[in-house]
Amino acid sequence: MTQKRRSSVPAGAISAIDPDSLAAEAGLQPGDQVLAVNGQPIRDPVDYRFQTTDDIVELEVVHQGEVGLVEFEKPIDEPIGIEFEDDAFDGTRICNNKCFFCFLKGLPKGLRKPLYIKDDDYRLSFLHGNFVTLTNLSDDDWVRLEEQRLSPMHVSVHATDLNLRRQLLGNRTAPDILDQLRRLADMRIEAHTQVVLCPGVNDGDALDQTVGDLLRQDNVTSIGVVPVGSSLEGEQRIGDDGMRAHSPAEARRVVKQLRRWQRAARAERGRSVVFPSDEFYLTADAQIPSARRYDGFPQWENGIGMTRTLVDDWRKTKRRIQEGRLDVPETSALIACGTLIAPTMQALCDEAAELTGVDFTIVPITNTLFGSRVNVSGLIPGRDYLSALSKRDLPERIFLPRASLDYFGAKFLDDLTPDQLESQLNRPISFVYTLSELLQSITEGVDSIESARRQPQPNQRSNGRSWTTPVAG
Repeated sequence: MTQKRRSSVPAGAISAIDPDSLAAEAGLQPGDQVLAVNGQPIRDPVDYRFQTTDDIVELEVVHQGEVGLVEFEKPIDEPIGIEFEDDAFDGTRICNNKCFFCFLKGLPKGLRKPLYIKDDDYRLSFLHGNFVTLTNLSDDDWVRLEEQRLSPMHVSVHATDLNLRRQLLGNRTAPDILDQLRRLADMRIEAHTQVVLCPGVNDGDALDQTVGDLLRQDNVTSIGVVPVGSSLEGEQRIGDDGMRAHSPAEARRVVKQLRRWQRAARAERGRSVVFPSDEFYLTADAQIPSARRYDGFPQWENGIGMTRTLVDDWRKTKRRIQEGRLDVPETSALIACGTLIAPTMQALCDEAAELTGVDFTIVPITNTLFGSRVNVSGLIPGRDYLSALSKRDLPERIFLPRASLDYFGAKFLDDLTPDQLESQLNRPISFVYTLSELLQSITEGVDSIESARRQPQPNQRSNGRSWTTPVAG
């Protein structure tokens, strides 16, 4: 039986209305419910999307406590402008695997509740790019995948050898992933795939087999290879069996190994297809590939290509400054970030300082919640920022990575809010993705907390939305 996490939110409850949308013109509001589309009850937002692509759409809604019908005439595929409180009205599909490397097993207590949900729901894969294993699909699910052609899927593979994959998943009945990918191909459904690489378990020859098998599947459009991640608690519980961090030498071997596959893929398909995560390049101190080698960054949210976009953004901004199209006033600014990206950020800011006169201070933040091995900016809790920065003499402007906040820009991992952090530090904080945003913020002369906080808006990418608590409006 498939496990599901039940939601207390009424099925079809609306969380937000696009202010310039057809739904707003019709007077629909957050808190209303959508019961059916064109007479068909909807199970989730996937059904809603599928049913509302026609030029005439009739919604059965509960508005201000009364059930009624609202009809829309619109161009085909134009969205109506409704967002829902829940992505799965009947409950989120829960993972039935027991991966020894599952990051959730080592999560400390006290984080926001959605982070502890071990979701493995193909609908969230389609809606938000969550990676799923496809081990819990029913016959009805396969029928729906074909009927609605939910493409692309984001699939956690880890290994294509059936026995090794079952070992990695801790699931003796996991189906053959290659058979499943071929079944998706017959339905014209593409797949972005992921391999979590565990030292001594699914690397080396096993990784070659996995990548080779996946490249032979025409519907596999990307293969992301990411290092295993673990909190200190997870490492202590499991020991050294596949859970340790990759050494620089091991990271260099992975980059070299996957470069061979990238060359083969470009010769065969004209695209790279295979991508080591940024962490492998940074750990190996290897050259980051050019943007054209990333095939449009299909796995950006998986930590693949973020460094390249950061560097290229600075190069474009540098040209604007040199050509006199951006005049940045001299000031002082502090940037706090994860220890992994800090050296790269320091090098970029050294260049920026020479051109602009801005006095940059880079503060690498050690992660005390998960342990120092977890070194990316997106997993730094608010209290680690507070602890590190409260001990320093702070300039007037502080910049933090937007990735450290949830999808809605409302909270850090530990539920500390930007308002609370600003209040404790008594400084306005801007949340940015790139140096161009940072320098533009300085140029505009933002000097108040309210205006500096304009940055934490909903994430530019959808991945991760299901792991947050929606905010009203």
